[in-house]
Amino acid sequence: MPELSQETERARGPLPFGPAEVTGPSMVPTLHHGDLLLVHWGAAVRPGDVVVLRHPFQQDLLVVKRAVERRGAGWWVLGDNAFAGGDSTDYGVVPEELVLGRVRLRYRPRGRGQRSPLAVVRWAVSALRPVLSDRSASRRLRAR
Repeated sequence: MPELSQETERARGPLPFGPAEVTGPSMVPTLHHGDLLLVHWGAAVRPGDVVVLRHPFQQDLLVVKRAVERRGAGWWVLGDNAFAGGDSTDYGVVPEELVLGRVRLRYRPRGRGQRSPLAVVRWAVSALRPVLSDRSASRRLRAR
């Protein structure tokens, strides 16, 4: 159930921003397998933000989820793909100290099948996007 590549932990350095690579389907349609992320380590988290956190039961595993709401001393986090699992519905509230950073940008690498000029233009327009707090999604997810 890994959500970020193992390279993410090694890439995290003294700078407040760093890269991460998504592995897994739990954040589809917001993030896809292979997407590259720019993470703001140590950033303040608000409901609706996409965050990187340590898995509560496997702390060497980093995952990416949406912070839905604060509950006590932690965050209730959910994946945008309700069918993938691996979120607070499985492991409960994530303690604040396990939430490491906030995702700021998403870069989607070009697919192998994108060869036509129109496909390349579509990719170029949508390849780099900010990952914004989606308040409507967080309300929708909270209602589940």
